Amino acid sequence: MNITLNNREETLDTNKEILSIAELFELKKFSFKNLVVKINGTLVKRDEYQSAYFKNGDKVDVIHMISGG
Repeated sequence: MNITLNNREETLDTNKEILSIAELFELKKFSFKNLVVKINGTLVKRDEYQSAYFKNGDKVDVIHMISGG
């Protein structure tokens, strides 16, 4: 599957036609707590990570929120 992940072309090693955000996190080993996710510019809520799907050609943004002082 080919997607644009954080403004970079990315090929995901999967035979599936669609993936959930949770599956993407597993594939990419993303384990950060504070993430903001968008699929094609649409914000995905944290409780929707299991049910929000993207497909070949979609744009996915995963932004790690960092706070500091």
